[in-house]
Amino acid sequence: MKIRFGYVANALGLWDASPSKTLTFTRYSALSKNERMEKLKSITAQNLHHTKRILHYNIAHEIELYRFSSSLVPLATHPEVMWDFITPFKSEWKEIGNLVRQFNLRVSFHPNQFTLFTSQRDEVTMNAVKDMEYHYKMLEAMDALDAGLINIHIGGAYGDKKKTLDRFHENLKKLPKEIKKQMTLENDDKTYDVRETLLTCEKENIPMILDYHHHMANNVENDLPQYLDRIFMTWKNFNMVPKVHLSSPKSEQAYRSHSDFVSLDFVLPFLKMAKELDQDFDIMIEAKQKNLAMQRLVEETAAIRGVKRTSGSSVQW
Repeated sequence: MKIRFGYVANALGLWDASPSKTLTFTRYSALSKNERMEKLKSITAQNLHHTKRILHYNIAHEIELYRFSSSLVPLATHPEVMWDFITPFKSEWKEIGNLVRQFNLRVSFHPNQFTLFTSQRDEVTMNAVKDMEYHYKMLEAMDALDAGLINIHIGGAYGDKKKTLDRFHENLKKLPKEIKKQMTLENDDKTYDVRETLLTCEKENIPMILDYHHHMANNVENDLPQYLDRIFMTWKNFNMVPKVHLSSPKSEQAYRSHSDFVSLDFVLPFLKMAKELDQDFDIMIEAKQKNLAMQRLVEETAAIRGVKRTSGSSVQW
């Protein structure tokens, strides 16, 4: 069983390398028309430059799994801005995509919690479509659609899960088919558990990302062993190994919050469960210490008897 590890957005240890520098609409509005476009382009150029630095860092450290920041382009989906962020940066997007393809990187995006298809309000659904289009355009500009995924949650329950899930399936029809092909769903820590998310994914033929921390926070019965094989099977039609999110609680009092690092004791029961299936899979680390947390967990996992480290960010068990 081969496991590859990756991390989210920022490579800590690289000096001043945030790929998520932003511009508020208030600040944007206070600028003159000429300054506005200049500022948008300047911040985007900086974020893309830092993304390239991070990818080079990943390549040097044999890290093949990476989640791009969703904040690469400031105000990309704001209704009063909606600017062309592709044309001025064609060569930058292409350069990022070349790195992804040349080094076989597995990349993704994770839009924020407001990108959902369960709302009763049409404008919320249309905003979700716009946000998915924004992420799709970035992958398309990189020519990284083969490697890139866009992961979201199902959303709220609005007092009636059955009706809301019916609405999710209906609202999802508004998402262009080519974008839906890049989409994954993950279980969440309060509302839609592993079983509900899995059934939704199976119905829509969407790969499911298991978030183990969310499962432990939103787990009515200890039923993960009976679903794990089916979760992994949702990836079969997409010719990709399954992907899992790992983090651990900050504390018992703040159980849903992510800790700085990932506790091996917390995630080991899952790793042993996955070993029973002996299926290759990838792990995205969602911890405050980003790549440092990922590297520590790789080292701790490799120290387990019977586990062999095979690269900077992968092990064979």
